[in-house]
Amino acid sequence: MSEQTQSHAFHTKKAEQLGITSSVSRPLKIVFMGAGSGFFQPLLTDVMNIPGAETGEVGIVDINAERLALAEQLGNKILKAMGKTGWKLTATTNRLEVLPGADYVINCIEVSGTSCVRFDNDIPAEYGVHQCIGDTIGPGGLFKALRTVPVFLALLKDVEKYCPDAWVLNYTNPMSILCLAAARYSKAKVIGLCHSVQGSSHTLATYLDIPYPELQWRCAGINHLAWFVELSHKGRDLYPLLKEKARTDAEFLAQDPIRLDMMLYFDHFVTESSGHFSEYLPYYRKRPELIAKHCGKGYLGESSFYADNWPTWRQDCDQRRRAWVDGEKELDLDRSWEYASFIIEAMETNNPFKIHGTVINHGLIPNLPWNNVVEVPCFVNRNGINPTRFDDLPDHCAAVCASNLRMFDLAANACIERSKDLAMKALLLDPLTAAVCAPSEIKEMTYRLFDAEKDFLPDYK
Repeated sequence: MSEQTQSHAFHTKKAEQLGITSSVSRPLKIVFMGAGSGFFQPLLTDVMNIPGAETGEVGIVDINAERLALAEQLGNKILKAMGKTGWKLTATTNRLEVLPGADYVINCIEVSGTSCVRFDNDIPAEYGVHQCIGDTIGPGGLFKALRTVPVFLALLKDVEKYCPDAWVLNYTNPMSILCLAAARYSKAKVIGLCHSVQGSSHTLATYLDIPYPELQWRCAGINHLAWFVELSHKGRDLYPLLKEKARTDAEFLAQDPIRLDMMLYFDHFVTESSGHFSEYLPYYRKRPELIAKHCGKGYLGESSFYADNWPTWRQDCDQRRRAWVDGEKELDLDRSWEYASFIIEAMETNNPFKIHGTVINHGLIPNLPWNNVVEVPCFVNRNGINPTRFDDLPDHCAAVCASNLRMFDLAANACIERSKDLAMKALLLDPLTAAVCAPSEIKEMTYRLFDAEKDFLPDYK
């Protein structure tokens, strides 16, 4: 036996003694909620890349029968292309047909499709609240939550009944409000997942010309507003270099204008793109001249960017799927950096994996509100998802997070209680809206939005 073979056998034996296996050893049942979502293709491909995941059942659910049928064709195409003959795919508009016995539920739902995106954007714009994305905080984020949370909570009740041991892996925004409402209303096991930490850490490595494996960083806060409190390379603090580039290189600043400008004053870089990030703050979008000075095109802060493009993006997603199904476009079958498949693998093999997830704050970040949500490092193994204590954020960074969390607190309760008044009060606490509007204007705006979107907001009083 060679030395290399002996070493492999030794480590394999040690892993087995620790209860760690190299691959999945049982059939899995995974349910995708919102099969029309753009997340479906990469996440299904990711799951099929898990070592040992050779048998199981995939249930895919969407209330749009046409988009569901396209997702079914794509799903079967992926299974065939990856040689996964031991997997069965079931497509349905009724989740109760596939939820029983599920091990994992991946949630990617979109409530109202494209019907409300213009209301979410255009009515607030009349009051001077100009949003770039508008799906997480602000008027757009609030009303997306008011539409989505009741549907999500109904799903969680079914999870409690039909697959109580399943983990619900949530990708739907507004992440913080959905996860907070879930924790207050349901006993289901829910984790909020986003790729902003992975994406931003790679972005920082590129900005600093550091090989990614050599970049040392620590990051926590709330979803889309987590702070890189440490950024170093071989013991060297990288923030002085990053700040110097932002101060002296106009072209460098322009490629990420809000995040880099905020870093100059708040000392730390955050996890969401400049345009989206600008909505969580009272500083950059409250006057047209500030938008013109600090915001760029597209994801860099363009007003109405999401509302103007979302219908086209959905159509493009469907066109890509048809091209994949018809063989006109080659499928990407590589594993992405999305967390879902790595969570499943870690739970099934007991081989630990670190993620950053949205969870309830039970002392994980002591200077953020208790029983609200935070995004912190979590270790995953057979025992589930285990959040780690991060300790205090710098006080000024914590204050920015807390301003968002106060809004999320009332928004989650507004969704649970179906309360128009609580929704209005949540918007009173929204950092950008409060910077632009008087209370009377916020109340008027809120009730106009309720009237415009009444078909998707039943039972709100």
